[in-house]
Amino acid sequence: MSEGDSTAAEPALTDRSFRLHPLSVPYRIAERGLGLVVFAVFVGPPAFRALAGTVGATVAVALAGLIAVGVVGYAVAAYRRFEYELTADTFDIRSGVFARRDREIPLHRIQNVDISQNVVQRALGIAAVRLETAGASGAEAHLKFVGRGRADALQRAISRLSRAEDGEPADEAETESLFEISDRELGVLALVSADIQLVSILFVVGSVFLPALGTLAHSGWLVGLDRGLGGLFGPLVTLVGIVVLGLAYGLINATLYYGFKLSRGPEELRYERGLVQRFSGTIPLSKVQSLTITENVLARALGYASLDIETAGQSGGEGNQGGSQSAVPIAQRDRVIELANSIEPVGDLTFERPPKRARQRYAVRYAGALTVLAGLGFLLQTAISISLSWWAPLVALPLVPLGAHLKWKHRGYHVGEDHVVTRNGFWVQRLKVVPYYRVQTVLSSETVFQRRRRLGTVTIDTAGARSLVGDDAKAVDVDAETTQRLREQVADALYDSLWRRREPKTND
Repeated sequence: MSEGDSTAAEPALTDRSFRLHPLSVPYRIAERGLGLVVFAVFVGPPAFRALAGTVGATVAVALAGLIAVGVVGYAVAAYRRFEYELTADTFDIRSGVFARRDREIPLHRIQNVDISQNVVQRALGIAAVRLETAGASGAEAHLKFVGRGRADALQRAISRLSRAEDGEPADEAETESLFEISDRELGVLALVSADIQLVSILFVVGSVFLPALGTLAHSGWLVGLDRGLGGLFGPLVTLVGIVVLGLAYGLINATLYYGFKLSRGPEELRYERGLVQRFSGTIPLSKVQSLTITENVLARALGYASLDIETAGQSGGEGNQGGSQSAVPIAQRDRVIELANSIEPVGDLTFERPPKRARQRYAVRYAGALTVLAGLGFLLQTAISISLSWWAPLVALPLVPLGAHLKWKHRGYHVGEDHVVTRNGFWVQRLKVVPYYRVQTVLSSETVFQRRRRLGTVTIDTAGARSLVGDDAKAVDVDAETTQRLREQVADALYDSLWRRREPKTND
């Protein structure tokens, strides 16, 4: 059954086979045809002349026509051979033109159901639907494309049936609006989006290498500029680059989160966002692995922060990083903490900082990095006989103690009754909240440099997809004697939490 009515009633979705929207055929042909157009413009004419010279112009035109018919025919066949069906406990897909493939996705494994539309798709009334499961390297199922009404109905039906699978109420209740981004917050988001760590990196690199432009251009128009600005030329050009980069990145981020809305339904959060491309999706609260409150140094100075929710799925829409979905892209910090507490009630936090000797480790690391950079600049100047401000990184040496103190000050951990919380980062501070019952493993480690100062790191691993790239909750540079105690404390709290969650079911 093809999708003729994009607003089909939700009850009719279950136990019936459907095809994609008919407009998906011409859209995907046009989408893939862009590469063919490029090929035809740049490679086609000489290839056609060579073919025509071999078999004749008539045969060459006929072959080109057969290729076009083959492309269209395959797209139509793929459309007719693709069917999906929603049952009470699975989402089934049958696809394949030459080799058939049948998939059954258990509803209880589905983490996220995301809908996306670009400008053309919105005009056509079609949308892409992504179904993501725990541990998948990408979308488990990707429907390209269905009617927008059908996409919304599928999202609601899968959410309702998944709750029924988990033994939760399956009734469709009204949603409560939790957050809507304002124009002011969108402007703040654009302002604070640039990675502040780029400032220090670009400034140092520009200070060292860009003055060489004046040396290379002594016979050109840069002579006067180099003499007038001297050593300021590199830093000034670098600062201009930072501003341009920051504005561009901020503008992109503002378009991604334009019109952001977050609401709470029965056992899930729902969001929608985007200007050029629209995204909407669900975040099942029962499958939340961790919460992350993020604030870079500029956002912290303005009193703003963001909140990300990590699930075991791969991504929350194509605009987010794997497994991490933005619950609040930017808002006043108190508001963010209030919303985080409504999802995982942590309460007041008191952090244990690393021992003060950790600051010595940071100071040695920073001083060593600056010295190495200056040394490389000096060697490069000697090798290529161009004047570089190789000594520029050494100017930052007096700031090393301050940098080491700030790094130490913004690290710590908190072990609560139901959660473990870690805090790391000065330029970009991340506060990660992990419920004990979501902990997979707890491990401690010591690098060679940590052992010299009797320090270690405790890593709290979850089933979240971001754990695969090392973005776990970490208590860094903890006293070596504390690492084992902390590891055992979190592990014991995990077993106690699982026992408490299992106890009501046992009594029932």
